[in-house]
Amino acid sequence: MLQIESIHHVSVPVSDLERAKRFYRDVLELSEIPRPPFKFPGAWYRLGDRQLHLIVGEHPTFRASVKADSHDIHFAIRVGSYRRAIEHLAAKGYRPDAADALLTTKENPTGTAGFPQVYVLDPDRNVIEINAAQLD
Repeated sequence: MLQIESIHHVSVPVSDLERAKRFYRDVLELSEIPRPPFKFPGAWYRLGDRQLHLIVGEHPTFRASVKADSHDIHFAIRVGSYRRAIEHLAAKGYRPDAADALLTTKENPTGTAGFPQVYVLDPDRNVIEINAAQLD
C-alpha cells in the first residue's frame, strides 16, 4: 500500500530564472535553499515546511492567459493574515485594478471555499493562490 505522508514540493516552469527569482524573493519573500547541481537551471525555495522548485526547461508548458484564473492549475500558500497579504501585495503594485495585467489580483475574501483567497501571477503567468484561515 502506498502510504503518502505529504506533498514534498511543487515545481513550476520559468523562462527567465533571474526575473522569476526576483518575484519569489521580493514579492513572495521566499527563502532560497540549496539546490543540487542539476544540468539545467533552476532554483529551490522554502515554502513553509515544503519546497517550491523553479525549473528552466527546454520545452516548458506556459499558460497563454494573462489573467489570474482560480480554475486553472495553481498552487496555494497559506498566510497568517489575509489583510496583511493584500496590503503587502498592494505595496508591491499588485491590485485588482493594476494597469499591468501581470500585476492584477483576483480577490475572493468571502468565497465558497470557506477561507479568503487572493490570486496573483508570477512573471511567467503561473497562478498562485494566497489564502488565510479566516478573514481579518
